[in-house]
Formats: sequence, C-alpha cells, structure tokens
Amino acid sequence: MSIKTTVATLSVLSMLSFGAFAATPINAEQAQNRESIGTISVSEVGSTPMDMNTMLSKKADEHGASSYRIIEARSGDLWHATAELYK
Repeated sequence: MSIKTTVATLSVLSMLSFGAFAATPINAEQAQNRESIGTISVSEVGSTPMDMNTMLSKKADEHGASSYRIIEARSGDLWHATAELYK
C-alpha cells in the first residue's frame, strides 16, 4: 500500500472514530430517561448555529457527556448557547 493510500485511510478512520464518540444533541423527550451531569455555555462573536453545535459537542465531550440538550440560545452579533449535559 502506498503512503498516500495509508494516510488517506487513516484520515477517514480517525474522522469516523471521532464521530462515533462525540457527544450528540438530543431533544427534551430523549432527555427524560437520562441522568443530567450539569450544564455548559458557549459564546462566540459572528458564529453560526452549526459552529455553536460543534462547540457544544466538544465542550460536552470534555465534561464526559454522551449527549447534550440545548436549553437556551440567542443570536445576533454575539451568539450564545447553554446546554444540559447527560451521561
């Protein structure tokens, strides 16, 4: 196998493994049977909803959560979101 093929394969596998373990957003109904482990907040100037979800997922991962539910979101010049974390 060539080096380019090996690097490409490892890149794809690392993206798949990151996606498999990243905290995922859930809705209120899905959260009913889960254990809450706290809340997190993120803020960003000139952000997008997709960027906010990425930031929340990363921060949730850092806190050991498997999922999160957005409980507050504001937009404008400064985007802000708060999420409850779940095991």
